[in-house]
Amino acid sequence: MAEEPTERRDESPGGQGTLGGFDARPPSDRLFFAVHPDPQTARRIVALAEALRTKHGLRGKPVIAERLHVTLHHLGDHGGLPESLIAAAGDAAARITTPPFEAGFDRVASFARGARSRPCVLRSGTAGANPELLALQAGLAAHLRDAGLGRYVERHFTPHVTLLYADSEVAEAVPPIGWTVRGFALVHSLLGRGRHRILQSWPLT
Repeated sequence: MAEEPTERRDESPGGQGTLGGFDARPPSDRLFFAVHPDPQTARRIVALAEALRTKHGLRGKPVIAERLHVTLHHLGDHGGLPESLIAAAGDAAARITTPPFEAGFDRVASFARGARSRPCVLRSGTAGANPELLALQAGLAAHLRDAGLGRYVERHFTPHVTLLYADSEVAEAVPPIGWTVRGFALVHSLLGRGRHRILQSWPLT
């Protein structure tokens, strides 16, 4: 399926982008909503990834602590930052009214993606686990649809944290790792540059 053209931003002297038509430039900017572990938990997850890498002889490098997250909804890859999308997504996110809750994971598994690049992830081994996290994702989906952004809604959601990309399959139970989810964020990933920027965040209250 052909990629849709992405919006082109013409920068004015004041630094404000304007929509100047459409551009078929290669995507350079990814947007997604995510939940992040707290720093202490992130360090535990990195340590788990390192241990798995050693145990199974995996070649992939663990995801660094600052980039560990659970993706709620992927808002597409773009050639530049689409300001209208960011604004509409932010308005949808601001409508979430959910108190903090606990999220927990106790299994490592590989998602089939290709023989040489399989995401090795931390997830739950129990069906229906993390109901509050599922509810947050579903609630955000409803608000995105109301904002006319239904095409970005993740219809199949398996809460997980990507640990590394491996060249072989891994599947085993691990000691539970969890944290209190106190908010979520809209993240800008600079594709090919290994950087994530939080554009906006919303606390759970």
